[in-house]
Amino acid sequence: MSEEGSKLARKAIRTSYLSSIVSISLVLFLLGILGILILNAKRLSDYFKENFQVTLILKSDAGEEDINTLLASITAHDYIKSASLVTKDEAAKKLSEDLGEDFVSTLGKNPLSHTIDVTFKAAYADSATIVNFVSSYNNNKAIQEIRYLPSLIESVNKNISTISLIVLIFGALLFFIMGVLINNTIRLSLYARRMLIKSMQLTGATRSFIRKPFLQKGILSGLFGAVAANILLIGLLYFAQKQIPALFGMQDMKLVITLMASVFIAGILISGMSTLFAVNKYLRKSADELF
Repeated sequence: MSEEGSKLARKAIRTSYLSSIVSISLVLFLLGILGILILNAKRLSDYFKENFQVTLILKSDAGEEDINTLLASITAHDYIKSASLVTKDEAAKKLSEDLGEDFVSTLGKNPLSHTIDVTFKAAYADSATIVNFVSSYNNNKAIQEIRYLPSLIESVNKNISTISLIVLIFGALLFFIMGVLINNTIRLSLYARRMLIKSMQLTGATRSFIRKPFLQKGILSGLFGAVAANILLIGLLYFAQKQIPALFGMQDMKLVITLMASVFIAGILISGMSTLFAVNKYLRKSADELF
């Protein structure tokens, strides 16, 4: 009967040990996701800013020389990322594809105009720069009209600032919750061995001797949890690269390695410290208080 009880106890210990590793890995995975969001916050901001577009609609009588001069003038500015000419034939082809029918044949002519699509470098994509750009080309002889959404860039900048603040607050909260969850998981895992800790203490074992195996297991739990979390993060990054290559296609490997190293350090430190506190708690209690 005692042997059966011993087997059940060992099984319970293995189960608690495994569950602590799973819990640690999931919490660290969430922390890693937050790290990915923070590392890609600027990339995401730049992506939206650099996709803000100002369209210059050209006059029908604008010649090739006028267009080339205009393109050269636009691209000469340091704040311009790109300026690409879209001919009216190209615009008609794209519109026909979107409509699913050849509207040029129906109308008998192409009513569209040549356009130049202008995008700005992220560092300069603000309302002041765009307004100055539009003002400087409003009276250009080759331009019929300039179209853009002035409120959109303001909205993007405002929303990015708000999102960044929310991510930082959420990050601090998540880090606190992560520590509490891992601490509670390890404390519950050690609860099943509290009598063993007290028995070792009562037979004369020193505190450092008792702590050592538990600390080793705690650190290993954090290490294994970090390995599992990093594997999940690698899978997530791979999936993100496939789905949104513009945002995740060119990851800075130094930052990714730093993030994964941080997950390892967080897992080991928090698991080790939580184990140390939990063992010390049971070492301080009397035998009667353990029941």
